[in-house]
Formats: sequence, C-alpha cells, structure tokens
Amino acid sequence: MPPFSQSSPLSTGFSQNHPKFTHHSSTNVVTIDVGGQLFQTTKQTLTLAGSNTLFSNLFNSQDQIPFIDRDPDLFSILLSLLRTGHLPSKSKSFDIQDIISEAQFYGIHHLLVQSHSNPSQFEPFDIEKSKILPLSGRDGVSVLATTPFGSLSVSHGSKITSFDWALQRKSTILTQFTAIDSLLALSSNVVAAGATDFSGLQIIDLDSGFLKQSLNWENMTKSSSTVQAIGRSPEFLFTSFESGRRNSNSIMVYDINDGFRVVSEIARNEIFGADLDSSVPSTKLNWVPSLNLLMASGSHSGPLGVSGNIKFWDIRSGDFVWEIEEKTDCFSDITVSDTLSAVFKIGINSGDVCYIDFRHIDSNKPWNSLGGMEKLKNGKKEGLGCKIESHGNQVFCSKEGELEVWSEVLMGGSSVKVVDGEDERVFRKNQLGRAKGIGGNRVTNLGFGGSRMFITRRDQQSVEVWESSRRGF
Repeated sequence: MPPFSQSSPLSTGFSQNHPKFTHHSSTNVVTIDVGGQLFQTTKQTLTLAGSNTLFSNLFNSQDQIPFIDRDPDLFSILLSLLRTGHLPSKSKSFDIQDIISEAQFYGIHHLLVQSHSNPSQFEPFDIEKSKILPLSGRDGVSVLATTPFGSLSVSHGSKITSFDWALQRKSTILTQFTAIDSLLALSSNVVAAGATDFSGLQIIDLDSGFLKQSLNWENMTKSSSTVQAIGRSPEFLFTSFESGRRNSNSIMVYDINDGFRVVSEIARNEIFGADLDSSVPSTKLNWVPSLNLLMASGSHSGPLGVSGNIKFWDIRSGDFVWEIEEKTDCFSDITVSDTLSAVFKIGINSGDVCYIDFRHIDSNKPWNSLGGMEKLKNGKKEGLGCKIESHGNQVFCSKEGELEVWSEVLMGGSSVKVVDGEDERVFRKNQLGRAKGIGGNRVTNLGFGGSRMFITRRDQQSVEVWESSRRGF
C-alpha cells in the first residue's frame, strides 16, 4: 500500500486524464474510480467527510470520472464509514494501521475516531471479547482510566501503560508511586494519578512521562496528604484527600481549565476522639450533571460490621444536599446513573443489586432491591469484592468472574409500577453479551470508553476488550 502522502491528494494519484464522466452537474450521483474499480455514491454522502478533504475535491471534477490510485477494498470500508457513521464488520479482516493510514490520506481520520466514541454504538446484548491487551511485567492491574474516544490508560504496579483510540500501545511510563490506586483521564495524553500511601495528586503527561504538576492538600497537622479518590466534571477536578496521620480528610475542587487553580474545599473533617463517621474519607467521587451535584461515598469496617455514607454536595455553596446513611447492608461498590436517574449499589452482606430513585433520595424510603446474583456457598459476605458501574441505559455488575447487566423495562409505555401505593421501577437482569468467554478470575475493574467495555481480572497482567460482534475493529 502507498504510504500516507503529505502533499496534495490531487497531485499524488488523482488523475484528471480519464474518459468523460457520464453524469451532468445536475445529477446527485457521483462516480469515482479507485484503483480501477468504480464506486457510486451521492453528493450528500461525500459532504459528510467535511471540507478540506479529498472527498470535497471530487465536486471540482464534474466533467470526468475522478481516478484515485489507491486500494479499492479500503476505499469501500471508508465509504461505508461515511454512509453509516461506523465501520462495517468486514473491516475486521484488515490491519488497523492500514485503515488508519488510508483514512489519513483521504482526510477523514476524525470520522474514524468519532465512530469509536459514540456510546450509542455500544450494544450490551451483542458484545463479545474482541481482544486481549497484554501488559509488561508481573504486576496485576490496579485501576483503569478511559476517555470518551475509546483510548485507555492502565496502571500496573508503578507503571502506567496507555493505548490510543485504536488500542495501539502508545507508551509505558514509570511513576514515583509504588502502586497507583486512583487514575483519571483528563485528555487522551494526560492523567491524574494518586495513591493511598503516597502524598499528592500527580498530573502526568503520558506521551513523555513528564510530571506536569503535583497537587497537595494542606491539613491541620501539616502531615502528608494521600489520595483516596478522583472525579471530574467538564470544568472541575475533584480529589478526596486524607492526612497521613488519618485524623483529617477533605475534598478539594480544582479548575481544570485554569492550571488546576483551587476553587474550593468541601467535606472537610478534623477527627477528634472516636468520631468514626467523620473519619471515613470519600473513596468514590461521581459528578451528576443533571443535578449539578457531586456524589461522594465512603465506608469502613467496625465492630458492628461495615457502615458508610453517601452524600450529594453542592460545590458552589460547599454544603451537602442529601445524605444516605448505610448501616444495615452497606455497599460493596456503588455507582450513579444520570441517564437512569438513580443510585445503584451492591450490598456487601446480601450481594443484592439495589437502587434509590433521585426523586426519593431525600426521603426515608429504603433501597429497592433488584435481586441478588447467584449466592456463593461459602458463608461469607455475598457482595464482598463485587463491582458495579453504569453505562448508558444499563447497569453492569460483577460477582467473582461473572458479569450481568440490568436494564429498565417499559411496561405499557411506562417503567413504573405501583406496589403498595408506592411507585416502583421495573428492571430486568440479562446475561451480558455472549456466554462464551465471559467467565474467569474475579473481575477487579470495569471501564467503558466510547463503544467498548474493558475488564481486568485478579492475577492477570492484561485487559480484556469487549465490543459489538457486528462492528469493525
């Protein structure tokens, strides 16, 4: 295949010496000769490529059939991309880099990226394991970070390995951390990383391995400040800090677009005596766009079992708006779905998947149980180690090496039924994707980026990639 040309496509393989074009300027159909094979499409389809692309230049050759000296099979794939917005399944038989190079030649590389960043292309009931991304070294994966474009960063031991949107390995860098506990993508090449045993939040350029900035929290005792969780909104970066002496904690708010300037501090606790509730730092931070609130959650194990709390913070006033206290069946893991307007958890004791509708968060209404996964017959806490994440209109749960997906069911045009005079939403459990290959070691991380799902498992030095079986690479 010819390499990607940096000069004008019209001067490198776009011939003007071809028999007369068979249509008039008034027709909507355009005929193109690529490598000796004729293709027909419409002007509207070519317009989707955007201006300043080779396709836009085709309108300048109305009296002749334009000839492009390139691979017709690859052109067919890119024409399908223009028509449908995503690659056809036949693209799986081609090398990824060949498709990328060809898209760059035609000037539509941006459409290739967009095709993998559209969440609507994620089909949870038709996904399968498409590939395994191996990692160097013997350390297992501690945490994942994804972007809306489908790129991925993986922390394993003291290293971070990054993959681009096409899942080609970009780099593996060595950090100052012994192990990384929190990782968040700020862009395709910049991440925020922190650890529970190392002071400060680090902003790292993955392309160069350069430490751009280190953010620290000044606590009362002037001790080190370790990172317990990271979250973000389009404007702000949220970081849950705990003092090295574990006698104070806080959530700091930074302006992402203004050099990580400190905007505010919320949820500050200085612990004196046996005030266990305030001594628990937030270990998960989720921004809820529709509410314009930050959900912060944390739990701890005490003499009476595991307890915790979930608070929704107004970062403008610094006050929490709602609080859910977890006493009976605290969460093993928790997530919030803005699309489904609810908070979901897996109970650490029961293993049940439960939810609270946004409308009832500030009431005394208890969690609604969706039902538990198959119980383990070992007498232990059924939900211990389970993971739960929301993506689109679904909620994904792990139990050991298995996965399940919960979806809301519409009944008679509504997803709400009345039980004992109360509104109750209806959810249904389904098997995730295709049964083949879903099991394995215990799931340790679930992540979603664009149209893909990423899974890591205990004691494995790799990442599983899951995507629709009908999609291209």
